[in-house]
Order: sequence, then C-alpha cells, then structure tokens
Amino acid sequence: MAVLQDEVARRRTFAIISHPDAGKTTLTEKLLLFGGAIQLAGAVKAKGDARRNATSDWMKVERERGISVTSSVMTYDYSGCTFNLLDTPGHGDFSEDTYRTLTAVDSAVMVIDAAKGIEAQTLKLFEVCRLRDVPIMTFVNKMDREARETFEILDEIEQTLALDVSPASWPIGMGRQFKGCYDLINDQFIPLHNDAKGELPRDGLKVTGVDDPALQDVLDSTEIEALEEGASMATELCPPFDLQGYREGTLTPVYFGSALNNFGVRELLNGLAASAPSPRPQAAVIGDDATEIAPEAKKVSGFVFKIQANMDPKHRDRIAFMRLASGHFKKGMKLSHLRSGKQLTMHNPQLFLAQDRATAEEAYAGDIIGIPNHGNLRIGDALTEGENIAFTGIPSFAPELLQSVRPTDPMKAKHLGKALFQLAEEGAARVFKRVIGSDWIVGVVGALQFEVLADRIRTEYEIPVTFEQVNLMTARWLQADDPALLKKIVEENRGDIAEDHNEIPVFLARNAWHLDRAQDDYKGVSFLKTIEQVGT
Repeated sequence: MAVLQDEVARRRTFAIISHPDAGKTTLTEKLLLFGGAIQLAGAVKAKGDARRNATSDWMKVERERGISVTSSVMTYDYSGCTFNLLDTPGHGDFSEDTYRTLTAVDSAVMVIDAAKGIEAQTLKLFEVCRLRDVPIMTFVNKMDREARETFEILDEIEQTLALDVSPASWPIGMGRQFKGCYDLINDQFIPLHNDAKGELPRDGLKVTGVDDPALQDVLDSTEIEALEEGASMATELCPPFDLQGYREGTLTPVYFGSALNNFGVRELLNGLAASAPSPRPQAAVIGDDATEIAPEAKKVSGFVFKIQANMDPKHRDRIAFMRLASGHFKKGMKLSHLRSGKQLTMHNPQLFLAQDRATAEEAYAGDIIGIPNHGNLRIGDALTEGENIAFTGIPSFAPELLQSVRPTDPMKAKHLGKALFQLAEEGAARVFKRVIGSDWIVGVVGALQFEVLADRIRTEYEIPVTFEQVNLMTARWLQADDPALLKKIVEENRGDIAEDHNEIPVFLARNAWHLDRAQDDYKGVSFLKTIEQVGT
C-alpha cells in the first residue's frame, strides 16, 4: 500500500491549454526536451533521427497544416516525478476533444501570448477548467518579442479570469531588450543566452535579492533599477504564492519566458514538480449513489476519455486512452467492462510519447494508458477490477454545423459507413444515420473539421468523399423517462429522426421554429444539447 501511495504522489497529469498560435505546441516540445524525452525539439529520442515535426503533432494532417487537431499524450520522468502531459488542440473548431481531455487531468498550464494577452479560446478553455476546479499555472510566452507591459498582463489575467495572480518570475525587458527573468521564488537571475537551438539554458546566477551587487556584472544600471522597481511593486501588489489557493483554483502562479528559446521552461517544470497536485479523486456513481474514487484505492479502475483511430495507419488500429483513477495496474490483468458486462484481459497496454509507444508493464493512478480497441470500448466507458463503477462528467456536445457525406465511388458506401463509425467513436465528429434512407449526416463544432475529416477519410481509409450542405440547423439527443413516449416521437417524426453511433435517437432540426414546435408537441421528451458519456 505504501508503494501505491508513493507512486501516486509522484504523478503529475496535466494539460496545456491556449489560443491558437500562443506557442502551446512549442512549449510542449520544450517540456519534453527538459524532461529528457527528446534530444532535439521535434525529434523523438528513441528514433535517433532528425525529424523536425513537432512530437505532439504526429498526424499527417497536423504536419501539413501546422495546427494541432487532436490531443496527444506524452509520458516522461523529471525531478523524481512522472509527468503525463496532454497536448490539446488550440483551434476552437476542435475544442470538444480538449473539453474531454480536461476530464482526465489534475492541473493545467495556460499559455498566453505576451503581446495578445487573454484571447477567446483561452477564455473558453479556462471556464471549462474552472467548472472542474482544475488548478492552473500560467506561462506568458514570447517575451523575446514586443510585448505588453508586465503589470498590464497580470491585471488582465486577474480581471478577466477573476484569479489572484502571483508572479513566480519577473521579466527584464522585452523584445530585443529582453535580458531574462528574475526568479522571485528562488532569488536568482536567469539570463537569456542565445544558445544553439535545442541546447538547455545554463544555471541562473544565485543572488541574495534584487539589490545584490552581483547583478551589476550582468545588467546595466537602468535594467537593475527597472527590476528593483518592478519586483518591489509585484511583492506589494500581488499576493505571495499560496499552495492551497493554487490547488483550489483561486490563484495562478505566473511564469514569463520564451518557449522558442527554451527560456523559462525549466522554472515552469520545476513549479509543476513542486506544486501541481498529484492525482485527485474522480467523480463516479456506484449503483444510484454518487461517490468519489480515491487514487490510493487498492482496486484498479479507470475511464476512457478518448479513442484515436489509425495511430498506426498500416494496421488500421484504434487505441482507447484510459485515465487510471485508482490502483496499481499490471499488464495481463483482467478488468470488468461495465457497459458490456464482459471481462477484458489487458494483453498489450501502451504508454505514449505522442504516436510512439511502448508496452506498459505497469502503471498507477493518474497515468494514461492506451488499450488496443476493436470496437468494444467507447468514450465514457469504465474498466474496473472491483465494483461496477460509472465515471461521470465526460461531455458530448450537440454539433453546430451539419452536412451530408457520400463517397465519390458509390461502391465504397459500406466502407464509408465503417470509417464514419470509427471517427464517431473517436469523438472527432458526431455521425448520424437517418431512420429513413441511407444518408449519413456528419455534425461538427467548427467548419475546419469538415476539411480535416475529408482529408483523414481519404488518406487513412482510402475513400475520397464529398461533403454537401443540408437543410439542417442542429441535432438534439432524445431522452424520456417513458419508453412509450420516446417510441411515439420516433414513429411520428421518422423523416426527422436519426441514430448516433451509440444508437441513441437524435432529432434533426431544420430551424429554430422546427425545434421549438417539436419540444412543445412532446413535453415529456428531453431534447439534449449536451449529454454525458457514461459507460453504462
């Protein structure tokens, strides 16, 4: 039991969230570099080659477009801790994948562009973190470019996010005049060196305070004066770092740096090792009773928060990503699959560095493992060694955009159905099969998803497809306490009814009036915009 508690205490499972182009993927690369997982940013250590694509952006479409469209999982060790880093899509069109990923983490790092401050997608993702009380560290990136004044950035974080801010470091200059940061926690000056790309920065200059004469050897008088004034004001105006406030989600420590130059990354990583929470209890239901599953519980349990198809296109594989909620997992153990009632043997569990993987001989609560999946696992499913646990809080959202899809070769219609089913399982899109006719309707949150889906279906399944506009506004999942009422709405509106990949009935609304009319006509039926994916 002591071993289990010690191993759980070493885990740090966190996500990186940001607006597109704030530097999130670059920061992810540099965290891996410091963690020893890669030797050169963009090149996986185990491969020994000089690939320059981001480790976390492993999909062909990501490399071509230069954006993250799916969450990646990366596990590495640093400073006595095991880190499970989940890199999430920054683009708003892929936000649903991010929302689900945030159910599997215990903390988050929020990346902010020093020139742009809080942007729309950052705010959206922060609100999701707030709903789940996820503690947040802030990394203000791109200080080596022209940036806003430091206090202006801190004030915006405080006012916009209603968070106390506690600077962990203080920048000296910006843009071409950026000289480095003063580490307010450890009292040291960390200079910015124009090191060769990929090299780690040198150790900082240990001092006794901002008035230490040793600083005169590395900074001019104007810079020292600005540092003394800024650090003094920060100490007076901002609260000191409070571990409890951070873990309760009311305070964020703020680090300044430049991920591109490897600067400030080590201090952020040290902050995560020292302060980020170890695995937290997970909300669940046993029978009809709400409960929490403690990570130190002896019995192994976990939930699937993501399915990824075709990580290895040669084998058309599907991997279910499972967050371990409790216990000490071992390769070959048998776990109960609550939804099917079957026992599944964990023959070949995987640990990940994005697309690259290794067999997981063992893992502990807080770790993310991959389970090869042949269609039997879905998002929200629970696997457990003990009681029949259903984990809660894994969302699925009604699509905002709907189009029909057909193969350019009609002979591949059956193959298209299989591809769409797999992509729906993955959570990449909502896929609906009409009750009448053979049409497939695909629903997404953002328009760019249609382009990415078409590209993936063509390259991963070798089925060229065409997406076409349809006269539909939205879709709503149908639920009712009375099965007869649910059957009635389906029978009386067959032209407007479809099923999703879980065979849940869906109402396809042509416009707002059509949806309102249906809700008035069937008072006992719930038209759901969001459903929880619980594997029961």
